[in-house]
This record gives sequence, structure tokens and C-alpha cells, in this order.
Amino acid sequence: MKFAILAIVVGGAAVIGLVTWFGAQAIGHEVLQAGWAIPATLALHLVQLYLSAIAWRISVGIRLPKMRVYFRLRWIREAVNSLLPVAQMGGNLVGIRMLAQRGVPGAVAGAGTTLDLTVEALTQFLWTMAGIAVLTAISSDQSWKPWVQGGLIAMGIGLAGFVIAQRAGMLRLIEGIASRLQRVFPGLSVESVRGLHAELMRLQANRPALAKATAIHLVAWAIGTFEVWLALSAMGVTVTASQALVIESLGMAARSAGFVVPGALGVQEAGFILVCGLFQIHPDTAIALSMVKRVRELAVGIPGLVAWQWSEGKRLVRRGHVVRD
Repeated sequence: MKFAILAIVVGGAAVIGLVTWFGAQAIGHEVLQAGWAIPATLALHLVQLYLSAIAWRISVGIRLPKMRVYFRLRWIREAVNSLLPVAQMGGNLVGIRMLAQRGVPGAVAGAGTTLDLTVEALTQFLWTMAGIAVLTAISSDQSWKPWVQGGLIAMGIGLAGFVIAQRAGMLRLIEGIASRLQRVFPGLSVESVRGLHAELMRLQANRPALAKATAIHLVAWAIGTFEVWLALSAMGVTVTASQALVIESLGMAARSAGFVVPGALGVQEAGFILVCGLFQIHPDTAIALSMVKRVRELAVGIPGLVAWQWSEGKRLVRRGHVVRD
């Protein structure tokens, strides 16, 4: 918790420092200029969320609960990961728990969500590679190659390590820890985690489902290109579709690299400054683009947290009624 608070303080200070250094007034003016486009970027992001919910449901491999429930839970997952100091993981645990509460067996919910995370990370890697390929084709200046390729290699190593750990039995370790804890806390149930590894291997063997989830996640990533193009156009900055694709793919890769900092505070802004600089887009505009994304993030995330707490509150009330009865 102390590290999370420290990360928020450092990240927040970095954002304030960047905004102050490159001109708070100019950045604020550009954000206001793009204000009319924010509802459209919000709509685009809701489409991304819906597609991600479809991919999650395919990864879990169970038709129930209904699609609207998966959409709501995917919305809550993102809200928790984006706005709370949980290192981009707490929302996924919340999603597993809420799926289990809605009738999905715990092992299936955990394995399916792990698979969804893996497919999402894989497609982001592919999306980042697409961005680098496009950048190579449209840029005559190749001075960016060392730092971009270095980041891609690190991303690939991390993804490969995650997949290898799964195949080696990472989820068996969780099952073992739960079994040991049950000896200390006899009331603890391990049924929700028993068979996690076997379920993950079963789901990974479903190639058609994996292919569908991968394709849907790639489309979701690609929609972000329109968000970047629209926001920059609203600020009076003309970019091509290829440039918008590069800015979105590499900018989001930078954000993912800053997962330990809540909301990737400062990391996202620095990433956009670097990537936008490749196309001679001023740093104040790059920060304004990041701020537009953050406004959209808050517009989606805050209601998502409220929806989560409302759901938990209703559950506690129902439990209280059952106990009194």
C-alpha cells in the first residue's frame, strides 16, 4: 500500500511537472478545444469495452451469464484497474469474483479470465508490432528504432514468460497456497480454485475460441486509432490514419509499461510526448491528447466504481436479510 501511495505521488507530480513545463494554459486551451469530441471518444471506448466483454465471454467458454452482464463486469474490471492502486490486477480479481457470484464455477472463471488477460496482452503485442511496421514504412528518420525495439523486446519477453509460467503450472501454485491456507483457516473454501490449471489447459486447447477472441481484441485495439485521430483533429492538428495508428499503438504500449503506477500517471503523458514527437506534434498537444483520454477514462471509470459498490451493497443487504430470516 505504501508503494502504491508513493507511486501515485510520484506519478501525479510527474503529470503536474509536465503540464507546468510545457504550459498549463496552452494544454488547457487544447483540451477545451477538443471538448466537443470527448462524447464521441467515449462512445468509441464503450464499443471497445463491449468487444472486450465478448472476447472475455468466449475465453471463459460459458454462455451464461448474459452478454449484458459480461459487459457490466468488464466495465467494472476496467474501472478498478484504471482508477484504483491495484497494479492493473485488482479489477481482474473483482471480475473473477463477480462471475463466480453469478453462477460461473470458480475454477472456470479464474482460468477463463487468465486466458482473456493472456489474449489481450498478446493482441496488444501484435498491435504494437503493427504500429512499428507502419512507422518504419512512413518515417525516413530511423533514430527511434533503438528505444522502440528495446521496449518491444522487453514486452515480448514478459509475454513469453507469462505464457510459459501458465504452461508450467502457475495456477497449480495458487491451488497449493489455498490448500495450505485451509489448514490454518478451516473455514476457508478451496473449491473455487481447485482445478484452475486443468481448466486453463482445457480452454487453451479450444483453438477456434482462441482465434475468435484474438480477432475481437485486435479490432478493439484498432478502434483506439479513431479516438486519437478525432481528438487531434478537434485540436486542429491534422494527422493521417497511419500516424494515428502509430500514436495509439505505441502510446498504449507505453501506458501498459507503467502498470505499476496507478493510472500510468506521468508514464502515459511521457509516452505520448515521445511518440507524437516523431510526427513533429508539439509536447503540449501530446499532453492534451493524454488529458482527453483521461477525461474519457474518468467518465467511464467513476460510474464503473459506483456500479461495483452498488452491486456489492445489494449483495450485502440480501445476505443480511437471509441471516435475519
